[in-house]
Amino acid sequence: MTDFLSILPLSGTPFGTALCVCIVLTAIGWLWSLVTRECVWLDRIWSLCPPAYCLIVAGMMGFASSRVNLMTALVCLWGARLTHNLARKGGYRRGGEDYRWAVVRERAGPVGFQLLNITFIAPGQMLMIWLYTAPIHLAWLHRDVPLGGLDVVAAAAFLALFAVEAIADGQMWAFQQDKKRRLAAGEEVAEPFLRKGLFRLSRHPGYAAEVGMWCVFYLFSAAASGDWLNWTGIGVIGLAALLIGSIHLTESISASKYAGYAAYKSATPMLIPSPRLLVGRSHGTDLSGPAPD
Repeated sequence: MTDFLSILPLSGTPFGTALCVCIVLTAIGWLWSLVTRECVWLDRIWSLCPPAYCLIVAGMMGFASSRVNLMTALVCLWGARLTHNLARKGGYRRGGEDYRWAVVRERAGPVGFQLLNITFIAPGQMLMIWLYTAPIHLAWLHRDVPLGGLDVVAAAAFLALFAVEAIADGQMWAFQQDKKRRLAAGEEVAEPFLRKGLFRLSRHPGYAAEVGMWCVFYLFSAAASGDWLNWTGIGVIGLAALLIGSIHLTESISASKYAGYAAYKSATPMLIPSPRLLVGRSHGTDLSGPAPD
C-alpha cells in the first residue's frame, strides 16, 4: 500500500494526502452503492469533501498561511450551506436519492448503469471534486507569497456568488414547499415550475453561481503563483461540463412533464442572464414568456 501511495500524483504533499482520502472514499462509496443500490452517497459527501481536502492542506501546515486559511474558510462556508440545503430536502434520509438517478438507471439499463457507476459516477466525479479544490495546492506551494488585491477580489466575488446560490436555493425551496402544500390540499397549481425571482433571469441561477464560485476560487492559484493559466483549472472545467450535462437531463424530464416548459426555456437563458432580461426586470416588464399551460 505504501508503494502504491508513493506513485500517486503530488505524493508527499498535503493535497496528495487529500487524494489518498479521495481514493478511499471512492472505493467505500462504490461498494456502498452496490449494497444499497443507490447513488445517494455521492450527493451526501459532495459538500463534505472539498472542505475536508482544504482542511487537510491547512491543518498539515499548521494553519500558517493566510491565503490557505482564507480559501479553506470560504470552502467550509460553501460546504455548510450545501449540506444544509441537501438535509432540508431529505437527502440524508433513507430513500432520499435524487429523482434523476432513477431516470439515468432506466435510460442506461442495468449493465450500462453499473459500467457508468464504476467508471464515472464513483471515480470520475470524486476525482473531479478533488481537482476543483486543487488551487489550494498552488496556494500551499507558494505559501510565502502574501495576500494581495486579487485575493480580496476573489474572496468578495466568491461571497457574492455564494449569496446568489443561497437565494436561488431558498426561492426553489419555498416554491416546492408551497407546491406540495397545494397538492396535499387538493388545490390547483397554476405554475408547476418556478419562473419567478432569480429564475426569471436564468433557468438555473444556482448552477451558474456554483460554476462561478469555483472559477473565482481558481483566481487564488493565480494570485499565489502569478500564473494565470495553470493545471488547477481542469477541475472547474470538468464541473462545468458535468453541470451542463445535469441541466440537459433535468430539462428533458421537465419538458416531458410540463407543456409550458418549452416556452420558458426558449425565453430564458440557461445560466447567464441576458441584458434584455435584466433591463426588463428593472422596469418591471415580464419578458419570461407565456405562463405554462
